[in-house]
Amino acid sequence: MSTDRRYGMRIATELHKFWYRATNGLVGSNMFGAKVLLLATTGRKSGRRFTTPLTYYEEGDKIVLIASNAGAETDPNWWRNLKAQPNATVQIGRTHKDVVAEAAVGAERDRLWAAVTARYPTYLSYATKTSRAIPVVVLRPRIDPA
Repeated sequence: MSTDRRYGMRIATELHKFWYRATNGLVGSNMFGAKVLLLATTGRKSGRRFTTPLTYYEEGDKIVLIASNAGAETDPNWWRNLKAQPNATVQIGRTHKDVVAEAAVGAERDRLWAAVTARYPTYLSYATKTSRAIPVVVLRPRIDPA
């Protein structure tokens, strides 16, 4: 990806996060028919908080994310951060939820991949661009011990 395109994507992402937060998701929670949330993770190296707008799929109390990185050969940073520190926060509209992340595996991964790609077929084209198996990430409500 060119430097100019990367810079443009960074600006677009920052604007998306700004308007999503400022309007509690009234602006930015739906992009071309895809539901969008804000995922806040802890940097695996820096310990800083990073927020990423992502499309998602809901199944009961689970939130499903696809770590496609637009078909790149590497996992997206947000997934690399979650593998190191699975506790995160999501904002869906005005609601904030504490979650814990894990990779779906086996039959669960296959079932969720099929459900998500039926809703968002763009992920199928991303899968043809990479040799890696694109992770299906499940966010479950985090329940802290009392």
